[in-house]
Amino acid sequence: QFPFGRRLPCDIYWHGVSFHDNDIFSGQVNKFPGMTEMVRKITLSRAVRTMQDLFPLEYNFYPRSWILPEEFPLFVDEVRVMKDSDPSWKPTFIVKPDGGCQGDGIYLIKDPSDIRLTGSIQSRPAVVQEYICKPLLVDKLKFDIRLYVLLKSLEPLEIYIAKDGLSRFCTEPYQEPTLKNLHQVFMHLTNYSLNIHSGNFIHSDNANTGSKRTFSSILCRLSSRGADVKKLWSDIISLVIKTIIALTPELKVYYQSDIPAGKPGPTCFQILGFDILLMKNLKPMLLEVNANPSMRIEHEQELSPGVFENVPSPVDEEVKVAVIRDTLRLVDPQKKKR
Repeated sequence: QFPFGRRLPCDIYWHGVSFHDNDIFSGQVNKFPGMTEMVRKITLSRAVRTMQDLFPLEYNFYPRSWILPEEFPLFVDEVRVMKDSDPSWKPTFIVKPDGGCQGDGIYLIKDPSDIRLTGSIQSRPAVVQEYICKPLLVDKLKFDIRLYVLLKSLEPLEIYIAKDGLSRFCTEPYQEPTLKNLHQVFMHLTNYSLNIHSGNFIHSDNANTGSKRTFSSILCRLSSRGADVKKLWSDIISLVIKTIIALTPELKVYYQSDIPAGKPGPTCFQILGFDILLMKNLKPMLLEVNANPSMRIEHEQELSPGVFENVPSPVDEEVKVAVIRDTLRLVDPQKKKR
């Protein structure tokens, strides 16, 4: 580690959070300029919605979304019109603060007139989305998938998807949202950093049990039930590619302003975390994209009040070590020299 930067050139620079070093003239950097801004909830929603307007059938993997506060009146109007045309429609919406991460500040509402919504959005911009009510359940629990995607270059666009990912489970059996259970985050929200505080969270040393499992273990179960796992994978790959295509135009603008063409500069690559929810019919839906997915392979365990120790997490290790190893192989700077 070089907390104060490094003067001698390196082959690969690995930054913790974002692209920030103006002294790098060569080599490869594990971050793209502007990526953190591009995958924030509002920017991502805008980019995907632009594509939804152009190609509605191709981009139907992202829930209907409105940006608050600016689209609040539009949100109220559209929900009213939809309810008038279909009185049986009883939607739920999920409000996600723009800069929030790890489940911070997310809550569910049944109606746009919810007081919390009108009170907080002026000070805290957010995206409100239609909540996906028919998730695929495993062991009666809702879960999402964290997939690791390597964006190796923008020109030409080169994308790799890790063959395995993590399945992160809720810790209370799922029920469709009602006014009585809207606040039960351990039932509705799959965020690992929320569920780890639940008394039902199970740290597992086995890839196919517990509150965090490998995605491959879920695919095995689906396959044994007769599901078409090949089609599921191809739908997921298509979702990833189309999402990155939606982000690419603005990413190129950031890239060219930081690393102008014709001048010496580093090339960039980045590991992204895609959070995907499977619906009951096995259709994958994009929840969000994370520019800095956690690469930790241990979890904190409280031994006594206030005393923690790090315990290895075999499931994280199995997936994440492979992601980092294969990334370094793919960007191997020595390859050209051999």
